[in-house]
Amino acid sequence: MRRIIPAALVAVSLSISLPARAEQFVNVLTGGTSGVYYPLGVALSNIYGKIPDVKASVQATKASVENLNLLSQGRGEIGFTLGDSLSQAWDGNEEVGFKAKQDKLRSIAGIYPNYIQIVAAADSGIKTLADLKGKKISVGAPKSGTELNARAIFAAAGMTYKDFARVEYLPFGESVDLMKNRQIDATLQSAGLGVASIRDLSNSVPIVIVPIPMETIAKVGDPAYITATIPAGTYGGQTADVPTAAVQNFLVTHAGVSDQLAYDMTKGLFENLDQLQAAHAAAKAITLSEAAVKSPVPLHPGAAKYYREKGLLK
Repeated sequence: MRRIIPAALVAVSLSISLPARAEQFVNVLTGGTSGVYYPLGVALSNIYGKIPDVKASVQATKASVENLNLLSQGRGEIGFTLGDSLSQAWDGNEEVGFKAKQDKLRSIAGIYPNYIQIVAAADSGIKTLADLKGKKISVGAPKSGTELNARAIFAAAGMTYKDFARVEYLPFGESVDLMKNRQIDATLQSAGLGVASIRDLSNSVPIVIVPIPMETIAKVGDPAYITATIPAGTYGGQTADVPTAAVQNFLVTHAGVSDQLAYDMTKGLFENLDQLQAAHAAAKAITLSEAAVKSPVPLHPGAAKYYREKGLLK
């Protein structure tokens, strides 16, 4: 007994003195509160908050470009972005908001496509891209992913911002408010299908969704832009399918995030897709089979580990 008791006391003493696991913070970078990124980001934050020793938060931002800059600065652990913005960040395109090559960025997953949705008031006379000339339009927050999409599409259609009577650089919700008040004629919004802002608008005033033809998409000259369709009935009063362009979305992190945390975030995403789908219908397009799609930036080793376990990578 004399030998056993001291040994037991030593064991107890060691267990008491062991330090607790350090708490990790996961800040989810999203977009404006009236877009798709934000509700999905809230859902992700709830999922990540259940990872042991993780404290999760969600941050509303100006979306893609701001998210990528914040991640590069270590001011977030995971963020949403459009694929073309991600490519421009990796290249360090200063014109669109990246002062240098953002080489710390790492991909977590390809998720769902953003549909470039140009919506006009039904009584504006706008039915084609050419009809937008001389009209008042909002193109999204300055140097956001949406605004970069607007530049690309209008350039491919042979237009610049000088062709419009007025250009507003506003988030989705504020753009819709201007349309309701007849202060602008149209808005371009790059988001998942059924985005709340356009649903709200279509339930308030008659709208027209302006088609983006296949030949215009081809002239963009960026493989990130693909042809897509906005199905009839997506918005109130929309009775027919509308051809448009789409750009893949990604969830991105940075090299300073540990392999284990990146693994946990990737696993949490795909093992809780039902929670994301409950947050927004756009998440129905997120599939594990397409998650490891080729990204403009390297895949994080932690995410790669998860995909190898699932047989998606060798």
